[in-house]
Formats: sequence, C-alpha cells, structure tokens
Amino acid sequence: MVWAAVLGITTLLVLMTLYEWPKLRPEMKREKAAFAILTLLSGMLAFLLVFYPDLPGPTQALDAMTKPLVKFLGNLMAEWSG
Repeated sequence: MVWAAVLGITTLLVLMTLYEWPKLRPEMKREKAAFAILTLLSGMLAFLLVFYPDLPGPTQALDAMTKPLVKFLGNLMAEWSG
C-alpha cells in the first residue's frame, strides 16, 4: 500500500510539472528554478510523510522554532505592562 502512495505522489508531481512547465516562458529562469525547487521539496516531504507518518509536519517545526521568541516577547510585554 505504501508503494501505491509513492506511485500516486510521483504521478501527481509529474502531471503537475507537465502541465505547468510549458506555461513558463524560456526567459523565466527564476520562476522555473523556484517551481523546480518547491516541487522537489514538497515531493520529498510527501514521501517522508508516507514512510514516517508520525513525523511532525512543517507547522510543528515552525512552532518549535518560534516558541522561544514568542515566550521571550510575552515576558517582555508582561514586564512593560506592569
């Protein structure tokens, strides 16, 4: 069943690329690079989540990175307000 998900994700990524790539003009090098990088990153994340479903998602990683800053700012605001 896992390999069916991998095949489905690969098919969607290929179809998406085949649909979008011709619409990008040859002089749009930055857009093509951004499209390729974002597609590869999203594909890798999808594959990781198929094989490791308990892996935290991007929002949990972002939350873990910003939690100390939010805590610091909350303490700072509490000190300023009295």
